[in-house]
Amino acid sequence: MSKDLLLEIGTEEIPAHVMPHLLSDLKRLAGEQLRDQRLSYENLRTIGTPRRAALIVTGLAERQEDVSTETRGPSVAIAFDAAGNLTKAGEGFARGQGIDPSALIQRDGYVYASVHEKGAETARLLTELLPELIRSIPLPNSMRWGDLDFRFIRPIRWLVALYGTETVPFMLANVTSGNMSRGHRTLAPADFIIPSPADYEAACERAYIIVDPERRRAMICEQIAETAKACGGTAEITPDLLEEVLYLVEYPTALSGSFEERYLALPAEAVITPMRDHQRYFPVKAADGSLLPVFITVRNGGKEHLDVVAHGNERVLRARLADAQFFFDEDRRKSLAEHREKLKTVVFQQGLGSMYEKTKRLMGLVTAIVEEIAPDDAAYEVMSSDARRAAELSKADLVTGMVTEFTELQGIMGREYALLDGEKPAVARAIDEQYMPRFAGDELPQTPLGFALSVADKIDNIVGTFSRGKIPTGSQDPFALRRQALGLVLMLIEQESGLLLSDLVDEACDLYALDEDKREKMQADVADFIRLRLKNVLTERGVRYDVQEAVLVDVDFVANVPVRAAYVERLLKENGADALVQSFVRVSNIARMAERTTLDTDLFQAAEEGALLSAYENAAAARAEGGDTLAAERSLAQAIDAFFDAVMVMDKDARIKINRLTLLKTIDDYLLETADYSKIVLN
Repeated sequence: MSKDLLLEIGTEEIPAHVMPHLLSDLKRLAGEQLRDQRLSYENLRTIGTPRRAALIVTGLAERQEDVSTETRGPSVAIAFDAAGNLTKAGEGFARGQGIDPSALIQRDGYVYASVHEKGAETARLLTELLPELIRSIPLPNSMRWGDLDFRFIRPIRWLVALYGTETVPFMLANVTSGNMSRGHRTLAPADFIIPSPADYEAACERAYIIVDPERRRAMICEQIAETAKACGGTAEITPDLLEEVLYLVEYPTALSGSFEERYLALPAEAVITPMRDHQRYFPVKAADGSLLPVFITVRNGGKEHLDVVAHGNERVLRARLADAQFFFDEDRRKSLAEHREKLKTVVFQQGLGSMYEKTKRLMGLVTAIVEEIAPDDAAYEVMSSDARRAAELSKADLVTGMVTEFTELQGIMGREYALLDGEKPAVARAIDEQYMPRFAGDELPQTPLGFALSVADKIDNIVGTFSRGKIPTGSQDPFALRRQALGLVLMLIEQESGLLLSDLVDEACDLYALDEDKREKMQADVADFIRLRLKNVLTERGVRYDVQEAVLVDVDFVANVPVRAAYVERLLKENGADALVQSFVRVSNIARMAERTTLDTDLFQAAEEGALLSAYENAAAARAEGGDTLAAERSLAQAIDAFFDAVMVMDKDARIKINRLTLLKTIDDYLLETADYSKIVLN
């Protein structure tokens, strides 16, 4: 037999960003707990609102599964004396296993204890399991209240614990569990009874609580879409804002408000940012993508007095937009270039100078990057000039009133002010794209200048911070270098860029005037840092762990690492892949003990030497032409096997030995450009 289980943790309002993690952890921990306690169930899920987190387990067994264990004890000779009587060792073993000595089993020269443990009743276990489950939830910034030692993200106000229709009795944080929950704060503030877990969601809804987040999400999206349509436009629903609003309300109702059309003269982001990031409003756009003087918000309540609610929200937004208009007008008293002078008073990082000095470094870095990515000399002249201008203006908006007030607009306002000053559109767009990607899943720079400036900014940040010994460790990353390094990796991969990491680091070291003795360590530290980001990328793409290790030996050509990983995985799916890899590893096992010298074909003694050189040259030529090297490398593996079968590498003649080692070293160097095959785990 089985019954359903309900645990509801009722609290003060929990911060919206915490709720998804709380529900996920609650589900994970409950599953682990039930498995450890040998309690079977049909399904387990968690749902919740800002004021409650609920666990629902359907078909939870009424008792633990029985378990039988057999434990081996001492040998028969030790457990029994010559007369066949139990010794102290035998008695101690039986006592320790909790069985009568007569129940000991003799087999294979040893005594065994077979113990059958009958499962305990679930209802009795839950009185201890449920409070322990709540205590084990990992939470950021947990708090204490009253005189309690207990901590939780917010004060616990009520607990519902039902197994079937019966209450699971326990006390936690001075709150006694029961079957009474609490309704919506304003629409149904009274407590209400939950008869059983199966009735939970319906009972909540009668108390104006939509407890299932997915149903709440669907309601919010549908209401926003209908409200926007009624306003003659389409709402812009961003996933992060939707997720936040989802966990701010228990009973959602969307409504619209408006603002003065004169604010539409501001750059669109200057209107959207106060609306979306500060007030949690959804902007509405016309069919042509232009912003309408309308916003949509979601209240935690019903449809009564929506006009009053809308009016209050309009007043708040009007004040924010008035601020934006003021800062914009003040900023436009100077050009963006004139604002740049104030950067001399803004510290980049302690010991690394001002933001003004950073822009000068960026000008040098983008020039070097453009030199590598420009298609020809004529294009380089134009791109170099534009890139230097974009770098020169890149941080000027940081000292404007608009960005000081709305920090989310850094780069964006730089772009808008540059366009208003008559700067080239490519220059203006690069100023915006320098910060991309701003967050996980964000768009990457799409223009050559934006790419160059973004790479330069991230490399300057990484090298500068590392030069101060501030390499991120553990969870500490105050300068968000991990995010920037991942962005750098993703940009190089998407652009299929030929930029080498070592060249970028070397250029940044020049601009920081680092001593020669610090450069080698800087190269190693940055390579290790980027290697970890590349490992994350390969893991997300499902690349085998051993293939990752094989290709991450060399990360200098960042964009080529996923290409090499894909090639090795394809190679490993071929018939005879194990033999192929073994051939390559045979080369590396010998070649890596040798130093490479000049190969002399006149010293070849066997035909297999010339055949191996020819196979290598064919493979190298196929790679140089950008073709598929798989067939050529199969032939190379065959030539390697034939070489080892026919030739003694360690010849008595030192010249012949060194020449053969040089041949193998040449091939090993070629193979290492793809992967270190010695790290591949064969079947």
